[in-house]
Amino acid sequence: MNLVPIGRFSKMTRLSIRALRLYDESGLLRPAHVDPSSGYRYYDLGQANRAEAVRILRSVDMPLDEIVAVLETEDPELVHKQLIVHRERLAERLATQERMLAYLESLIQRKEGIMPYDVQILEETPRLVAATKVRTNLRRIGDDIGAGFGTLMQGLGRAGIAPSGAPLIVYHDVIDEETEGDIEICVPVDRSIPDAAEVYTRELEGGTMASTVHHGPYQEIAPAYHTLTGWVSEHGHELAGPPRETYLNDPQVVLPEDLLTRVDFPIVPQPD
Repeated sequence: MNLVPIGRFSKMTRLSIRALRLYDESGLLRPAHVDPSSGYRYYDLGQANRAEAVRILRSVDMPLDEIVAVLETEDPELVHKQLIVHRERLAERLATQERMLAYLESLIQRKEGIMPYDVQILEETPRLVAATKVRTNLRRIGDDIGAGFGTLMQGLGRAGIAPSGAPLIVYHDVIDEETEGDIEICVPVDRSIPDAAEVYTRELEGGTMASTVHHGPYQEIAPAYHTLTGWVSEHGHELAGPPRETYLNDPQVVLPEDLLTRVDFPIVPQPD
């Protein structure tokens, strides 16, 4: 066996030592030998091909667990299918980024006005919801919301209960690309379900809401928030709780530009 130390293998494969250690821990690219006294890692030159495959797949943002599946699969057809799935994911991400760039350009040039939203005052009654709480940030929020809704619907399925209204999310914290916070994924239900580890039932608070409807992709919803918070401040009202987003149509049925999302801020209204 022709072994080389981790430093040399790193230079050969253009993978950092830190990355090689991570790939060892994840089982993706284990060293051929580890010195029992020093813990130093050594690699066989024959592992360079696997290292190159890992480097390329990571460069196109394939998750580590999927890379393991691709490299451990001996069936070429399964490998092909897994690569197609990731290619479609990248294409969807590119389409989203292109929409965001077009959206950014329209904001900068003010082609559609700064805040084209109508604000209404609504009175919401308390209602029973099944919910699950997720901690996330803006970099992974789409995936986390999808997984959260999956968890929630599985819990409802086990209880034999169907949703009785449109799904919604309560944003308990302000989150950004680096800062994590809690969101609560909810669906209205007609009766309580036995609380489980992740899914529970609670009464969602009612009250007076400052409300507007966003037309378009979820990623372009920020001006709706700007409009509502500005309107609340301008009219002397006080914010009284975390904002909510209610999803009025199904993203699997309508195009992104046709999505409708109601944004509500609970407020303490002040007399005119």
